[in-house]
Amino acid sequence: MPTSRPPVYRTAVATDVPAIVDLVESAYRGESGQRGWTTETHLLDGRRTDAESVADLIARAGSVVLLAERAGELLACCNIERQGNAGYFGMFAVTPELQMAGLGRALLGEAERFVRNEWDGAFMHMTVIEQRAELIAWYERRGYRLTGEFKPFPYGQERFGIPRREDLRFVCMSKSLNEVAA
Repeated sequence: MPTSRPPVYRTAVATDVPAIVDLVESAYRGESGQRGWTTETHLLDGRRTDAESVADLIARAGSVVLLAERAGELLACCNIERQGNAGYFGMFAVTPELQMAGLGRALLGEAERFVRNEWDGAFMHMTVIEQRAELIAWYERRGYRLTGEFKPFPYGQERFGIPRREDLRFVCMSKSLNEVAA
């Protein structure tokens, strides 16, 4: 697949749910995810998401699932949710074989543009599992800063995965979207 053409971005619809679930599972939990750097298999077992959760994100007011495609093939996705004057960024997945090709950076930029221009948002917030140091560093290189806040991992709720350790928690990160070129 040629990677020279930029991806096309669009908002997901209900018929996209199976492809989104497959992409997210392959990036975070599947065997193919172990070829990429976003795998969480060393931290969590079980599923990363399911069709019901993704369908809910697509249908929910103030929530958008953004897709990056090339020639009709789903390459990456993320969810952004409106939270006052900010967006919350989550469910970020890139096809494992295409990680490190700039697609994640491009989709993150598109999500920031969307929050800033469509929702008049001033900030983007997210949470990242604290033990994912390489991912935290990746976000820091894109202007995100640790806020000093933490959120507990939802132990006992298998829809978030089955923890392989007892010390998981989320760090909170934020970025001012006023610093991003329009």
